[in-house]
Amino acid sequence: MSTTKRLWRWRSNPLRRHEDVVEAWIVLAVWVMVAVAGAVAGLVTARSAEHEFAEQRAHRHAVRAVLVTDAPHGATTDRQTDGRVRGSVRWAAPDGTPRSGQTLVDGGLEAGASVTVWQDDQGRLALSQPTGPTEGHVEAALFGAAAALAVAAPVFGAGAFARARLDRRRMARWDQEWELLGAQ
Repeated sequence: MSTTKRLWRWRSNPLRRHEDVVEAWIVLAVWVMVAVAGAVAGLVTARSAEHEFAEQRAHRHAVRAVLVTDAPHGATTDRQTDGRVRGSVRWAAPDGTPRSGQTLVDGGLEAGASVTVWQDDQGRLALSQPTGPTEGHVEAALFGAAAALAVAAPVFGAGAFARARLDRRRMARWDQEWELLGAQ
C-alpha cells in the first residue's frame, strides 16, 4: 500500500470536508494515545507485579510445622479446588517463639503430621508459597497486557463514538445536499 493511499485523509482534495480532517486527527490521536498510554500502563503494571513477586520471594520462608488437628479427607465447606483443606498448625517463628495458626494442608493428614508452611520475616503465616521467578514473569506480563488493554479499550471506544457522531453529521449534510439537488 503506497504512502499516498495510507495518508488519504491528509492530502489536499476539493471533495474533502471539515469532518474528514477532524476524523483524521481523531484517528491519529487515538492511535498515539493507545500506543503511548497503553505501553506506559503495561510497563508500570508489569514492573510493579515483578517487584511484588520478588518481595514475596525475599520475605517468605518455608518452615516445618506440625498439624495440630486432623485434616478432613473428603468434601467439606473449607475444601479448596486443589484438594487442600484448612488445618491448624504449630511452628516456630524466626526468633524461636512457638506460633500456631491455620493454613491450607493436604486433606487426609492426621494430627502430628509434619507439613511445610510459609511464614514472613516476622513469623506470620502466609497461606501460600511465593510465586516462583518463571511464574512471576508470566503473571507480570499478563497483568501488564491486561493494563494496556484496560487503557486502550476506553480510548478506542471514545474514538469510535466520535467517529460515529461525525458519520451522522456527514450523512445529515449529504441528505441536505441531496434535497437541494433533487429539487433541481
